[in-house]
Amino acid sequence: MADRGPATAVLALVLNAFVWGLSWWPFRALQEHGVHPLWSTAVVFLTSFAVFFALKPQGLRGFGRQPLLWLLAAAAGLTNVGFNWAVTVGDVVRVVLLFYLMPAWSVLIAWMLLGERPSGAALARLGVALLGVATVLDTSGSGLPLPRTLPDWLALAGGFSFALTNALLRKLNTETAASRVLAMFGGGTLMAGGVALAGLLQGTVAALPAPTFGWIALIVLLAAGFLASNLALQYGAARLPAHTTALVMLSEVVFASLSSVALGAAELTGRTLAGGALILAAAAWSAWPRRG
Repeated sequence: MADRGPATAVLALVLNAFVWGLSWWPFRALQEHGVHPLWSTAVVFLTSFAVFFALKPQGLRGFGRQPLLWLLAAAAGLTNVGFNWAVTVGDVVRVVLLFYLMPAWSVLIAWMLLGERPSGAALARLGVALLGVATVLDTSGSGLPLPRTLPDWLALAGGFSFALTNALLRKLNTETAASRVLAMFGGGTLMAGGVALAGLLQGTVAALPAPTFGWIALIVLLAAGFLASNLALQYGAARLPAHTTALVMLSEVVFASLSSVALGAAELTGRTLAGGALILAAAAWSAWPRRG
C-alpha cells in the first residue's frame, strides 16, 4: 500500500506525457478537415476553460489581486501556439527535440525572474543543450546552424515560453491551483485566438470551416485529453519530487518520436539522433537529484 501512492503519481505523469506526445496526430487530422492549428488550439482551450470554470469559478478571483497570473496566461498561451502549430506543420521529432531546449532556457529565466544565479553545472548543462540544438539545426554546410523554417522558430519559441510558464508557476505557488489552471486554459484561448484572428485579417490563416461531426469530434477528443492531462499533472507533480516529475515528463519525447516515425510524420536522421541525445542528456541532467 505504501508504494501505491508514488506509483499512481508516476502513472499520472506518464498519462500527461502520453497525451502531449500524441497530440500532434489530432492537430494534423484537424488541419486535414480545414481547421488551422491556431483555431484548433483556441477552440480546444476555450472548451477546456469553460468546463473547468463551471467546476471552479472561484479561480477567477486571483486575477484581480495577482497581475502575474496574466503573464502566466500569456506564457502558457504562447507555449501552445508554438508547440501545437509546429507539430502540425513540421517534422514531429525535430520539433519536440527543439522544444525540449526548455531546461536550458530555464537557467536564464530563473536567473532573471527568480534571482537564482546559475551554478557552473547549470551553465555546463546549458552548453550541452545548445550544442545539441546546433547539431539538430545543422544542415551540412548551409551556414550557421540557425532556425530556418517556421516549425523551427515555433518550437524554440514554444520551449522558451514553456520555461517561462514553469518559472511563473513556481513564483505563483501560493495562488490556488484553480487560478493557475484557468490562467493556462484562458491564455491558450486568447493567444491562439488572437494570433489566428490577426492571420485571418492578413489573409495568412483561413477562417474556421462550417461545423462538421468529424472535426467537432476531434475537438472534443483533444479537449478531454488536455483536461485529463492537466489534472494528471496536478496530481502527479504534487506528490513527487520536482526532479522525478521532470524525468518522467521526458517520456513525452519517446511517445512523440515512436508514434510520428511509425505514422510517417517524422524522419530519424543520424544528426537528429545525435543532437537529440545531447538535448535529452541536458534535460535529464537538469532533472537529476542533487546531493545535499
